Amino acid sequence: MHLPSWQTDQLFDLSRTPYGTWLASFVYPWEALPKIKEFILQQGPKLDPATYEEREPQIWIAKSAKIHPSANIAAPCIIGERCELRPGAYLRGAILVGNDCVLGNSCEFKNCILLEHVQVPHFSYVGDSILGNDVHFGAGVITSNFRQDKAHIRIHFAEEEDVDTQLRKIGAIVGDGCEIGCQAVLNPGSMIGRGSRVYPLTQTRRALPAQSILKNDGSVHSMLTK
Repeated sequence: MHLPSWQTDQLFDLSRTPYGTWLASFVYPWEALPKIKEFILQQGPKLDPATYEEREPQIWIAKSAKIHPSANIAAPCIIGERCELRPGAYLRGAILVGNDCVLGNSCEFKNCILLEHVQVPHFSYVGDSILGNDVHFGAGVITSNFRQDKAHIRIHFAEEEDVDTQLRKIGAIVGDGCEIGCQAVLNPGSMIGRGSRVYPLTQTRRALPAQSILKNDGSVHSMLTK
């Protein structure tokens, strides 16, 4: 398997995140998903106590973060500086959140990474996923993370054969700067290249190239040829 445009350091600007060195140790980003919990448990005790506090066992939250009283946070978890958890946000554990992120109203998160300045503001599910820097989800976006037949997740690349990840749960890997429209569904194993857009009410289960637009009719348009 040789997919250089889908490697971790191509999808994300790792220099922006304090966890970039760790992420760079994985050639392909889905390889990090089973290791999130372990990394949080290793990293949490090393965080600067001037910036972070362990508010409950294995839950490290930056002192500058705003956490609504109705947010529900399960361990382990790291929440970065100036983040905002809005009413009803539900973090089910193994959540690694960078700085300046919004985890919004009635949104659920499970075993996922949000890099820097990620916004998931309304009624979304993010499970077994990685959202890159400056990613924005419209209201109601779902990352579906489990096949109905319970088989391993395969990622569909246009330029190569499908890749069997050997994982039963993967939601979406979304590169830096992507915009995902309201009520879009990113089916198991979706990969969205940097700077791409997915229209509202659209569903996908493919690897969408960088700087592309996926429209409701399933057509893909390059933003580079406009």
